[in-house]
Amino acid sequence: MKTYRDLYSDLCSYDNLFIAYKKARKHKTLKQYVIEFERNLKNNLLQLRTELLLHSYRPMPLKTFVLREPKTRKISKSDFRDRVIHHAVCNIIEPILEKKFIHDSYANQKGKGTLAAIKRFEYFKRKVSRNLTTIKNTDNTKGFVMKADVKKFFDTVSHAVLTRIISRTVKDEKVLWLIRTILANHKTDADGVGMPLGNLTSQFFANVYLNELDQFVKHNLRARYYIRYVDDFVIFHRSREALEYYKEHIDLFLNERLALQIHPDKSRIFPLYRGTDFLGLKMYPHHKVIQKKNIRKFKKKLEKLCRKYDAGTASYDKVYDLLEGWYAYTKNANMHKIRRTILKQAEDKFKCEMSTKELNRHLKGQ
Repeated sequence: MKTYRDLYSDLCSYDNLFIAYKKARKHKTLKQYVIEFERNLKNNLLQLRTELLLHSYRPMPLKTFVLREPKTRKISKSDFRDRVIHHAVCNIIEPILEKKFIHDSYANQKGKGTLAAIKRFEYFKRKVSRNLTTIKNTDNTKGFVMKADVKKFFDTVSHAVLTRIISRTVKDEKVLWLIRTILANHKTDADGVGMPLGNLTSQFFANVYLNELDQFVKHNLRARYYIRYVDDFVIFHRSREALEYYKEHIDLFLNERLALQIHPDKSRIFPLYRGTDFLGLKMYPHHKVIQKKNIRKFKKKLEKLCRKYDAGTASYDKVYDLLEGWYAYTKNANMHKIRRTILKQAEDKFKCEMSTKELNRHLKGQ
C-alpha cells in the first residue's frame, strides 16, 4: 500500500492556502466576514501559513446554532480563517484517500450526490427483483431491502479511530497533528469523540471513517447491492435470511472496529413492495414519490424566501435557484401535479422577472 510522508510543506504553501481561500469564499463573496478577510488577504494567508509552520495554529471557537427542519440538529460553524484551513487540508489529503472509496458511496463527492444515488437504488432494485412480476404493491414483487443508519454518527465518531485510519496512508506527523487539532476544536461531553455538523472536514472525514464499513460489506460480506449516503445505507437481496446475516455482522463490525452502533429503531429489513424511504423519496417497485414532510419543508422554505423577496432582502436569483433545484429533484418522482402547481404559482408571481442564469442562456442563444 502506497503511503505519503511529506505532505505538510505542500499543505502550508501560499498557493494551496490561496486556492483554499477561493473555495471557502465560494457563494459567500458578499458576506461581511469574507470582505474583511479580503481587505488584507495576502497578510491573512501569510499569517495562517506562519501559524501552521510554527505549529501555533489554534482554531477559533465554533459558533453553534440549532436547525429544526426537517429535524432538530445542532450545526456548528467555523470561523472563516478556519474554513480556509479545512479546505487546505482537504486539497492535499482528499485526492489520496478518495482513491480508496468504493463506487457506491455517494455523499460529498464530485460526480455523486442524491440524484446519482437514487438512480443506483433503482438499478439495484431491478437487478434484485429481476423484473419477474408486473404486479404492483403485492408481496409477489421479489426481493428485500435492509435500510439502516448509524446511531448518532457525528456525535460518536472516535478521533483515535479516525486518525488511525488516516495514518495508515498519511504518514506525515505534521498533517496528523493538524487533523487532531481540527477535531479537538469540537467540544462534547466526552473527550475524543464527535465531529461538528457543518464543517467541510466533517463531511470528508465521515466518508473516510465509513469507508471501513464499505470495504467490510463489499469484501468481507460480499454484498453486491449496497449503497451508502453519509451514515444511511441500504443493501438489497432476494433473501431475507441473507440480509439478517448481513445486519448481524455489520452491527458487530461497527461495535468492535469503529466504536459505533447500528440504529436499533431505524434499521429494518422489509420486502421491496412496501416501499423504502431513501433520500427524501419513498421508493416503490414501480414508482416513487416525495415524502410529505419534504414537500412541507420545501413550501415553507419557498414562502420564507418569497417574503424576503417582497421585503427587498432577497433577489429573484435566489428564488430561481431554489425552484430550479426543486424541479431537478422532483423530476425523479411521480409528482407531476404538485410540481406543476408550485411552478405555476411561482410563474404567476415572478412573471416579470428574469434570473441571471436565464439572461445568460438567452444571450448565448442569440
